[in-house]
Amino acid sequence: MSPSTEPSLEVRLGSLVFRNPVMVASGTFGYGPEYAELVDLSALGAIVVKGICREPTRGNPPPRTVETPSGLINAIGLPGPGVAGFIRDYLPFLRRVPTPVIVNVWGRTVEEYGEVVESLDREEGVHGYEINVSCPNIKEGSRAFGVHLDMFRRVVERVRAATRRPVIPKLAPNVSDIAAFARAAEECGADAISLINSIPAMAVDIETRRPILGNVTGGLTGPAIHPIAVKLVWEAARAVRIPTIAMGGIRDAADAIEFMIVGATAVAVGTANFVEPRTAVRVVEGIRDYLVRHGMTSVADLTGSLRLEGLPCGG
Repeated sequence: MSPSTEPSLEVRLGSLVFRNPVMVASGTFGYGPEYAELVDLSALGAIVVKGICREPTRGNPPPRTVETPSGLINAIGLPGPGVAGFIRDYLPFLRRVPTPVIVNVWGRTVEEYGEVVESLDREEGVHGYEINVSCPNIKEGSRAFGVHLDMFRRVVERVRAATRRPVIPKLAPNVSDIAAFARAAEECGADAISLINSIPAMAVDIETRRPILGNVTGGLTGPAIHPIAVKLVWEAARAVRIPTIAMGGIRDAADAIEFMIVGATAVAVGTANFVEPRTAVRVVEGIRDYLVRHGMTSVADLTGSLRLEGLPCGG
């Protein structure tokens, strides 16, 4: 590649084409308007909005977050306006943004997942669905669907039957064989998979001997989980042919590139959005610089480029 040639950052997930491989993770970027004055939304590969279910929800009691060394435990509990409220209050804004919008969908029953997607599928401005079957800090519904393979299949099949738009199941990290869930997603018609969700966690105030979170337990995110996420993304990505979207502790371009080397087609920035809202934009810039330095013409050259020659597991 000549020094004057700009490498291609374009990636494809199902029928969607993204200008670059960097998204913002659900639950960390609101519904878009909250960050619009801080971040150029058109510079993102995609916006993944907070979880949407059928009816409005209040979420968990406070306290809802606690910082830990190199991480954050949250037990937000998926509060939201419900599908009708999202369509009324947020979708008009998102329709004006020149960036694909992925709606994170969750439900208490298999049928509810399908009903939410059917409601959204009648609307313009929604480009795909991330199916949340793996949230660790609610007590019903999606928490169970992510760890029981048969139930996971039922959810993906129900959503697949409800839409022709891209379907992206979000895999739970706390399963014994994540590759099995990745393969099940592909077999049930998913266009891509995303992982990882937060890792079940807990924190205790030793002076009061009480849980710090109002929900008692929550999900750990941030840099502390990044090496775990890299390993799980590697296992899942090599088990399927559909694209993988990786997330888990991305702070900079190096973290994102690591995910892509082990097999991710795209990445999503999560907890770092709370620390530095422009992290995702800076990750895009860093990936571009890396491609130029390494003489790569396309970001696709990174995906699955892990070198295993001479190691017991490869070569």
